[in-house]
Amino acid sequence: MGATPIVFSQESHVSGKQSKTSRASVRAGAGAASGAVSVLGEVKYVIPLNGGKNAYVRNITTGRTPNLRTNSDAFVEEIRTLAAAGHGAKIKAELEVLASEAPGHGWDDTLKRLVEAEALS
Repeated sequence: MGATPIVFSQESHVSGKQSKTSRASVRAGAGAASGAVSVLGEVKYVIPLNGGKNAYVRNITTGRTPNLRTNSDAFVEEIRTLAAAGHGAKIKAELEVLASEAPGHGWDDTLKRLVEAEALS
Protein backbone atom coordinates (compact mmCIF):
# COMPACT_ATOMS: atom_id res chain seq x y z
CA MET A 1 0.00 0.00 0.00
CA GLY A 2 1.15 3.54 -0.76
CA ALA A 3 1.54 6.16 1.92
CA THR A 4 -1.41 8.45 2.43
CA PRO A 5 -0.42 12.08 1.90
CA ILE A 6 -0.83 14.46 4.80
CA VAL A 7 -2.68 17.65 3.92
CA PHE A 8 -2.00 20.76 5.98
CA SER A 9 -4.32 23.72 6.16
CA GLN A 10 -3.05 27.02 4.72
CA GLU A 11 -4.26 28.86 7.82
CA SER A 12 -1.73 29.78 10.47
CA HIS A 13 -2.76 29.40 14.06
CA VAL A 14 -0.76 29.89 17.20
CA SER A 15 -2.36 26.79 18.63
CA GLY A 16 -4.64 24.14 17.23
CA LYS A 17 -6.94 24.38 20.22
CA GLN A 18 -8.83 27.34 21.55
CA SER A 19 -8.54 27.69 25.30
CA LYS A 20 -11.54 27.53 27.62
CA THR A 21 -10.95 31.17 28.51
CA SER A 22 -10.94 32.30 24.90
CA ARG A 23 -14.07 30.31 24.09
CA ALA A 24 -15.81 31.74 27.14
CA SER A 25 -14.86 35.33 26.35
CA VAL A 26 -16.09 35.01 22.77
CA ARG A 27 -19.28 33.24 23.85
CA ALA A 28 -19.97 35.66 26.70
CA GLY A 29 -21.77 38.17 24.55
CA ALA A 30 -22.67 36.00 21.58
CA GLY A 31 -26.08 36.80 20.15
CA ALA A 32 -28.21 33.77 19.31
CA ALA A 33 -29.43 35.11 15.98
CA SER A 34 -26.26 36.62 14.56
CA GLY A 35 -23.65 34.62 16.44
CA ALA A 36 -21.66 37.85 16.88
CA VAL A 37 -20.19 39.20 20.08
CA SER A 38 -22.37 42.01 21.29
CA VAL A 39 -22.60 44.48 24.10
CA LEU A 40 -26.07 45.89 24.72
CA GLY A 41 -27.15 44.75 21.27
CA GLU A 42 -24.18 46.21 19.37
CA VAL A 43 -21.86 43.88 17.49
CA LYS A 44 -18.23 44.12 18.62
CA TYR A 45 -15.66 43.23 16.00
CA VAL A 46 -12.50 43.75 18.08
CA ILE A 47 -12.17 42.09 21.49
CA PRO A 48 -9.01 43.42 23.18
CA LEU A 49 -6.55 41.10 24.91
CA ASN A 50 -3.18 41.38 26.63
CA GLY A 51 -3.19 45.15 27.07
CA GLY A 52 -3.84 45.81 23.38
CA LYS A 53 -1.06 43.55 22.10
CA ASN A 54 -3.55 40.96 20.85
CA ALA A 55 -7.22 40.95 19.96
CA TYR A 56 -9.90 38.56 18.89
CA VAL A 57 -11.30 39.80 15.60
CA ARG A 58 -14.88 38.67 15.14
CA ASN A 59 -15.24 38.12 11.42
CA ILE A 60 -18.94 37.76 10.82
CA THR A 61 -18.36 37.09 7.12
CA THR A 62 -16.42 33.88 7.81
CA GLY A 63 -17.78 32.98 11.24
CA ARG A 64 -14.25 32.80 12.68
CA THR A 65 -12.75 34.70 15.59
CA PRO A 66 -8.97 34.50 15.30
CA ASN A 67 -6.65 35.69 18.07
CA LEU A 68 -4.23 38.03 16.32
CA ARG A 69 -1.35 40.30 17.33
CA THR A 70 -2.50 43.85 16.70
CA ASN A 71 0.84 44.74 15.07
CA SER A 72 0.71 41.84 12.59
CA ASP A 73 -0.08 41.81 8.89
CA ALA A 74 -2.72 39.14 9.59
CA PHE A 75 -4.59 41.61 11.84
CA VAL A 76 -4.53 44.26 9.08
CA GLU A 77 -5.79 41.73 6.52
CA GLU A 78 -8.60 40.55 8.81
CA ILE A 79 -9.74 44.15 9.33
CA ARG A 80 -9.41 44.83 5.60
CA THR A 81 -11.71 41.87 4.89
CA LEU A 82 -14.33 43.21 7.27
CA ALA A 83 -14.02 46.75 5.88
CA ALA A 84 -14.52 45.41 2.35
CA ALA A 85 -17.78 43.86 3.60
CA GLY A 86 -18.92 47.31 4.78
CA HIS A 87 -17.89 47.24 8.45
CA GLY A 88 -14.91 49.63 8.30
CA ALA A 89 -16.62 52.67 9.87
CA LYS A 90 -17.87 50.59 12.82
CA ILE A 91 -14.43 49.06 13.40
CA LYS A 92 -12.79 52.49 13.24
CA ALA A 93 -15.27 53.79 15.82
CA GLU A 94 -14.56 50.78 18.07
CA LEU A 95 -10.81 51.40 17.87
CA GLU A 96 -11.29 55.11 18.64
CA VAL A 97 -13.26 54.16 21.76
CA LEU A 98 -10.57 51.66 22.80
CA ALA A 99 -7.89 54.34 22.28
CA SER A 100 -9.78 56.79 24.52
CA GLU A 101 -10.67 54.24 27.22
CA ALA A 102 -7.22 52.61 27.38
CA PRO A 103 -4.69 55.21 26.18
CA GLY A 104 -1.66 53.19 27.31
CA HIS A 105 -2.62 50.08 25.35
CA GLY A 106 -1.52 51.32 21.92
CA TRP A 107 -4.92 51.38 20.23
CA ASP A 108 -4.13 54.80 18.73
CA ASP A 109 -1.05 53.27 17.07
CA THR A 110 -3.12 50.32 15.88
CA LEU A 111 -5.71 52.66 14.38
CA LYS A 112 -2.95 54.72 12.72
CA ARG A 113 -1.44 51.55 11.17
CA LEU A 114 -4.83 50.50 9.80
CA VAL A 115 -5.50 53.96 8.34
CA GLU A 116 -2.03 54.10 6.74
CA ALA A 117 -2.55 50.62 5.28
CA GLU A 118 -5.94 51.77 3.97
CA ALA A 119 -7.50 48.77 5.68
CA LEU A 120 -10.56 50.64 6.93
CA SER A 121 -11.75 52.06 3.61
